[in-house]
Amino acid sequence: MDFPICGGLFLFLLIAAVVQSSAPPPALATAFGTPAGGGQINSNSILVALLDSHYTELAELVEKALLLQTLEEAVGGRNLTVFAPRNEALERDLDPEFKRFLLEPGNLKSLQSLILFHFVPSRILADTFPSARRRTLSGDYVDLYSSRSGPNRVDLATVVHPNAIVRPDGVIHGIERLLVPLSIQEDFNRRRNLAEISAVLPTGAPEVDPRTHRLKSTAPASPAGAPPALPIFDAMAPGPDIAPAPAPGPGSGKHWFDGHRQIKDFIQTLILYGGYNEFADILVNLTSLATEMGRLVSEGYVLTVLAPNDEAMAKLTADQLGEPGSPEQIIYYHLIPEYQTEESMYNAVRRFGKVRYDTLRLPHKIVAREADGSVKFGQGEGSAYLFDPDIYTDGRISVQGIDTVLFPLEEESRGPASSSKHPASLVNSTAVRPRRGKLLEMGCQTLGVFFDRSGFTACQ
Repeated sequence: MDFPICGGLFLFLLIAAVVQSSAPPPALATAFGTPAGGGQINSNSILVALLDSHYTELAELVEKALLLQTLEEAVGGRNLTVFAPRNEALERDLDPEFKRFLLEPGNLKSLQSLILFHFVPSRILADTFPSARRRTLSGDYVDLYSSRSGPNRVDLATVVHPNAIVRPDGVIHGIERLLVPLSIQEDFNRRRNLAEISAVLPTGAPEVDPRTHRLKSTAPASPAGAPPALPIFDAMAPGPDIAPAPAPGPGSGKHWFDGHRQIKDFIQTLILYGGYNEFADILVNLTSLATEMGRLVSEGYVLTVLAPNDEAMAKLTADQLGEPGSPEQIIYYHLIPEYQTEESMYNAVRRFGKVRYDTLRLPHKIVAREADGSVKFGQGEGSAYLFDPDIYTDGRISVQGIDTVLFPLEEESRGPASSSKHPASLVNSTAVRPRRGKLLEMGCQTLGVFFDRSGFTACQ
């Protein structure tokens, strides 16, 4: 009586073991078995067909986007149409920067939207290809264009392999390029623009103090609008232990000015203004000088340029311009490390009578005075008037036109006006009697009483 019960129990356990052994493992059940949303997926599924050799790149993106379960649920309830770009389109034709953007961990939603944009939840075959808009699994709409004389199109991509793979639960059409929805393209452009705006200039390698063998501490950043940390003369020729002055300008995280662009801008303004081509030509040819001026403006310094006009530059001789370094010294003497306009200079000379401005040609200065309702620079016949005020003013560089080339006092004899200076004072044939002391004069008078003074050389 106990045997039938034991036999029945043994038979039940045997059937349960056979059923359990025939069930697929959990991983295969997820990929090919019954998904959470219902519907049977087998080895003949359209998702398995994506592993074909022509679409492995797209299948890899599906895995990286974590969309396997989503697509399994979608294919379990309805047919799918996949517009799949071939491997060549994703390997060679895709922008590397855009691909890097898609594969960043923070852009997972963008990658998912891009992949789902290639899946349409309906069955579309080549012979019934419509000309209409279809909603994709991403929620965006894709435009389909049917053509009788040529290939069909999906947005901007051409269907190069229609009905490439046909399965009971869907169809795959091979297209020539990746489909990018407008929202993804705008997101990519926005991220790229932000990256360009936030880009900073690279900093130099850390310096080691030779005395302590420790890294030198960097100076704190200056706030926007603060004056330069170093004088402009130190920034022109920094020593081994002097770092360049920080740039305090507004407009970016590091507060940098585009000094080179501003130098080119004011040189072009001089050319377009007319009458200052000779001065602009010197600045264009002296590239090292223009580069130095641009670097100073980039680091936060300001400049006032006294630009002689073409008539003044034409009076310069070949000897004045032919000596090595002469053009640079002439230009440096016309650069004032201050931002001065016509109004500010005129107010200064009216108030103080005479103002001395530093120049980039150390240690020489330029003296400015009021003359005939204007500003007069220099002294004597080599002075210059403020001829064309405010030719260029941008808050960093001010260009003022003058009518004479300025020289320091000790060099005015070599200037263009030296030939008109008093020739009688240069060559004087009149002998000047030397001045004798009082003691010698008394001695000569005493000798004159007894002897002839002309016989003594010292008394002549």
